Amino acid sequence: MGTTNASRPRQAAAWASLACLALLLTACSGPTPHGASATATNSPGTASTAAAPATSATSTGAPATSPGTPAPTAAGTAAPTEADTFLATGQDINGTLLHQPACGGFGCALSGDSTTFLANMTWTTWSGTEAVGTGTYKINDCNPNCAAGHVYSVATMVTLSQPVKVCSASGTHWVWSHASFSFPDGLPTALQGQNAPQNPWTFSPLITAAQQSCAS
Repeated sequence: MGTTNASRPRQAAAWASLACLALLLTACSGPTPHGASATATNSPGTASTAAAPATSATSTGAPATSPGTPAPTAAGTAAPTEADTFLATGQDINGTLLHQPACGGFGCALSGDSTTFLANMTWTTWSGTEAVGTGTYKINDCNPNCAAGHVYSVATMVTLSQPVKVCSASGTHWVWSHASFSFPDGLPTALQGQNAPQNPWTFSPLITAAQQSCAS
């Protein structure tokens, strides 16, 4: 009896050791606990979403231009050049177009009602952006009316600018739409104050006609 009772504790200890070992083996082969990280393997030929490069874009949402690609230009916006920019006589885009005119004789009509003319002009600049010349500005004071008015000849330096595009059957060209004047000897009394000539002068009817010529 003493021998039997002594072997029971050793048997119980042995069974307990076996039970612990079984529990350890079960824990090691069980599922990965929630929240543990695992390395994902992509199927052959399948790109990983995480590895895809982000799309590059400009601040306007357009794809970034590749290096070496010229910036796009709007159609029909070729800049005027010296050779295809003119002064439209009387602001008439369908009339005579003048290129660096001397405006001899009575001169070149600047207004549509023939009350202002440029005469005896010498041009120091004539480019696609502006024309600068010196000469005489002939101005009718229209007093008491333009038919009976007095024409004053005033020394002037004129700058023509803001060329607008004109479309015609003969091709595309540009005409000056803005003029500004300086008068080195001043203006006669009759042309001062409220009677002073318009300065600067924007040729609004010419601009409208030019826009309409290219609208179709």
